Amino acid sequence: MTLSRCKKTLLSLAGMASLLLLPLQASAGGLPTPEQLQQLAPDISLNVLQLAMGAVKCANATLGDKENFLTVIDFSRPSREKRLWVFDLRAMRLVFDEWVTHGKNSGGDVATDFSNQPNSYQTSLGLYRTGETYYGKHGKSLRLAGLEQGINSNSEARGIVIHSASYADPSVIPSLGRLGRSEGCPAVRPAVAQPLIDTLQQGSYVFAYYPSQQWINSSRFLNNDYCPAGRGTQRAAL
Repeated sequence: MTLSRCKKTLLSLAGMASLLLLPLQASAGGLPTPEQLQQLAPDISLNVLQLAMGAVKCANATLGDKENFLTVIDFSRPSREKRLWVFDLRAMRLVFDEWVTHGKNSGGDVATDFSNQPNSYQTSLGLYRTGETYYGKHGKSLRLAGLEQGINSNSEARGIVIHSASYADPSVIPSLGRLGRSEGCPAVRPAVAQPLIDTLQQGSYVFAYYPSQQWINSSRFLNNDYCPAGRGTQRAAL
């Protein structure tokens, strides 16, 4: 190979390497696509991410707010697996990939029952917005404001918050066969609770998913008639 050809080859390889190092580029509107988020977190179903991003687009269009972070919880997965992901939508990066609990009356290892009712001790589905922090029996906790009437709208009255819990640590799985369970809150392990809450209090949507047709069909954030801003994204995921 001549010196000239060698230089051209090296330049070509350098160019390819630089492309691999480039950050993911946002789609039109400044938001990542579901496919881009799945590149960051391959364990999440693309269908779940399509629904989550459709809900975010709808919320941005109808509520006038644009949160920097998106938290996705897939309650169709067992509690012994990681099923909570936090994305920085501006920087296009995965910030957390964690275990999270569900309500004790929602099921054992896998949640199957969900409720918006007080004292149900069940998890609620749907889109939330993070609220204020406070210090309680679980230390620093983060309030969740449910945005879906009849689905999670009682979250504040029920005291649904993100908080620390020893029973949310995967070290309990060998003895229990699952994580411990909460009274409906998405609790996380103590080692990650503080940094996770500090991140989300800056502003995050929280999308709690389960393949419930009743919820998906009734959610205003997943309804193309209500929210044309996300048209095509939501129903394509079903």
